[in-house]
Amino acid sequence: MRIPAHSVCTAIRDDIVAGVHERGSRLTEELLARRYGVSRVPVREALRTLEAEGFVVSRRHAGACVAEPTEQDAADLLEMRLLLEPLGAARAAQRRTEAHLKVLRGLVRLGQERARQGHSEDLRALDGWFHETLAQAAGSAALTATLTQLRHRIAWMYTVDAPASPPDTWAEHGAIVDAVARGDSERARALTALHTERATAAHRLRFGSGAGRAEPVRNSQHPVNTPSLRN
Repeated sequence: MRIPAHSVCTAIRDDIVAGVHERGSRLTEELLARRYGVSRVPVREALRTLEAEGFVVSRRHAGACVAEPTEQDAADLLEMRLLLEPLGAARAAQRRTEAHLKVLRGLVRLGQERARQGHSEDLRALDGWFHETLAQAAGSAALTATLTQLRHRIAWMYTVDAPASPPDTWAEHGAIVDAVARGDSERARALTALHTERATAAHRLRFGSGAGRAEPVRNSQHPVNTPSLRN
């Protein structure tokens, strides 16, 4: 498999998430360079980036290895997302551009259409694009990068059950976009917090003795009740 040198990091990360490179396995520059059809230089740079992101660790006498996150590490990622996704939505309400709104509204329309038609195979990708665009609309490169890394690592550590009602999920997306479009940062924050809590309940660990559905979030307080999401 030959890929552009600048895409080596993405390719290795995707293979780690997919389980091609198993947790704890060694990542030798020579073998990776051969696998992806590049020199060892971009592989070395990619491994440094992936170590900073938490996918790779350096071990004495072993070199670069795929990280072995604990159950607590995985739980911490979900908690971080619960804090940062609402912040991103609140910032998006203050900083979004018309271009961001156009893309977000287009994704909501497409998601609602696919949900009504029962095209579940498209919805996961559309959901990812929606949240990536919402993070970009926050106008903070640091926040966007952090949320992107969180999504990658959560996808590595958890499987996600399909939502019981995809149309309701996309109605929630639409309500978030409406709040962002109006510049209502507090409502955007509250709607996104509730949406993220619901999504968290569908996550199941891929590994460990606690593999299974994520623990429900406790002590949450939101000024927006469920029916208002669908108004």
